[in-house]
Amino acid sequence: MTDAHPLRTAFRHGETTAVREAASQQIDDARRTGDTAGEVEGLYALARVALRDQDLQVARDRANEALAVARRTGERRLEERPLHVLAAVARLSGDHENATVLYEASIDLNRALGNEVNVHTESHNLALSELQLGRVDRARELMAASVDRVHQGGLDDFVPYLGLAGAALALADDDPRRAARLIGFTDQAFVGLGQVPDPDDASELEELRGRVVAELGATTVQTERATGASWSLTEAFGSSRARASGSMRKDDDA
Repeated sequence: MTDAHPLRTAFRHGETTAVREAASQQIDDARRTGDTAGEVEGLYALARVALRDQDLQVARDRANEALAVARRTGERRLEERPLHVLAAVARLSGDHENATVLYEASIDLNRALGNEVNVHTESHNLALSELQLGRVDRARELMAASVDRVHQGGLDDFVPYLGLAGAALALADDDPRRAARLIGFTDQAFVGLGQVPDPDDASELEELRGRVVAELGATTVQTERATGASWSLTEAFGSSRARASGSMRKDDDA
C-alpha cells in the first residue's frame, strides 16, 4: 500500500536529512504545479525538522508560512498540521499558557474535521502542558482518557507516549522510581516500533531522565528502567480507566 504521508513516516523513523531534502523538493514542485496541499505538507515537514534541530524560530516561520498558504485555500483541513507545530513551538519555548490555547484550538479543529486520532495526540500534548502549569488533576484526567483510548485499540504507535506522560505525572506525584520505570517502558516501546519521539516529546523525555537521575542516582535509575522495559501496557497502566487512574499514582512496592 502506498504511504499517504511518506515525509511523516520518514520523520518518525528519524530520517531527518532525507526529510529535509525531500520536503524542499516537494515545496519546489508544489509551487510550480499549484499543489497547495503539497506545499503545506512540505513546509510542515521542514518545520518539524527545525524543531528536531532545536531551531524554534525557523520552525515557527515555516509553520506560519504553511498556515498562510492553507488559509488562502479556504480548506481548514490544511490548517491542522501547521497549527500543531505552532503549539509545539510554544511548548518547547516554555510558553505553556499559549501552548494550551493552541492545543485546544487544534483539538477543536480536528474534532470538527473528524480526525479522532489527532484529537487523541493533541490531548496528550495538552496534558503535558497542563502538568507544566501545575494543573495536575486536569493532566491526570487527560492522561487517563489517553490510556482508555489506547486500550480500545488501533493506537499502537501511541504506546510510548503513554509512558512518557506517565513518567511526567509520576514525578509530579513525587514517585521517581515509577518515573524511571516508565522511562524504561517508553524507551523499549519506541524501539519496538522502530521510531524516535517527536521533538517536543524528545525534549520532555530528556528532562525527565535528568530529573530521575538527580533524585535516585544513575545506578538505581538503570535498574528501575530495566524493570519498566519488561512491562506490558497492562502492567504499566492497568486494563481499565479505573485501574489506569490508579496506576498513575505511586506503585505499591516503590
